[in-house]
Amino acid sequence: MSPRAERQTVAWNRRHLLGLAELSAEEILAILDTARGFSEISKRSVRKVPTLRGRVVVNLFFENSTRTRLSFSLAAQRLSADVLDFTSSGSSTSKGETLIDTARNIEAMGVDVFVVRHSAPGAADVLSRHLDAAVVNAGDGAHEHPTQALLDLYTIRERLGRLKGLHVAIVGDIAHSRVARSNLYALLKLGARVTLVGPPTLVPGRFRELGAEVSHDLDAILPDVDVVNMLRIQRERQGKNSLSFPSIEEYSRRYGLTQRRLKRAKPDLVVMHPGPLNRGVEISPEVADGKHSVILDQVSAGLAVRMAVLFLVVGANEREQQERAALLREAAQ
Repeated sequence: MSPRAERQTVAWNRRHLLGLAELSAEEILAILDTARGFSEISKRSVRKVPTLRGRVVVNLFFENSTRTRLSFSLAAQRLSADVLDFTSSGSSTSKGETLIDTARNIEAMGVDVFVVRHSAPGAADVLSRHLDAAVVNAGDGAHEHPTQALLDLYTIRERLGRLKGLHVAIVGDIAHSRVARSNLYALLKLGARVTLVGPPTLVPGRFRELGAEVSHDLDAILPDVDVVNMLRIQRERQGKNSLSFPSIEEYSRRYGLTQRRLKRAKPDLVVMHPGPLNRGVEISPEVADGKHSVILDQVSAGLAVRMAVLFLVVGANEREQQERAALLREAAQ
């Protein structure tokens, strides 16, 4: 089945992108199809369109980021928007200003979209209730990271031609991973089978309640999967001096993806990683750079996906403001 066969025509009416748990399968496919159109822009000699000319996008990041922040910045610039980058270091938040007050003060400068990354789950949702601008969640604690999952879906569909019916394994620190949660929600809605893999301390059985299968044996499930998405151990969310397993060496031996382990897999297995990679821990350098890897394809897909998201939320926000203005005019007559 080709990506074209999975396409759906659906109106996008959401002002914000806060997570994938709340989206329908049709809405997810609408983003992917819109991204496919924008992907052609990166192949042109002039890599810019005037779609969001005059709009202002703010990257409101309270956590460190390289790929996500740069990808959103470049996506906004490709759409001809103005971009402001905010970092919490040295800002008024360090003086006690609340997240909401910070955002509302920035919004008063004429902002159209806030791209928000924060360590607190639900931070983007809170801001969406206090701002007129559109809000895009770029990662909130261990809750969701919707655009990372969307670019993963886009990459899989471009490589294998479909999502429905595939068996996807997500391996690693599931308990602390917002990427795993967003991927799980979306893949299940689109008809994929999902197995979460890792030690019991990082892949608790409660994830079965969300519709996932759970395995603690990578070797046992590897021959049956079409895609394997390797996640790093999030030491920053476990505590600096503690691990949820005996040692890094033991974890790598049991759950690291190596060339030797790949011999058990299907010949067309797709290997993914959201980054940053810990080479030699969850994935060997040979696998990360090998023929099965689509890691750099994921990075490229992120640009098209984020262009699509910015385009869609700005359009929905504009329509809502026009409808609100029309209602106010009617009431005044």
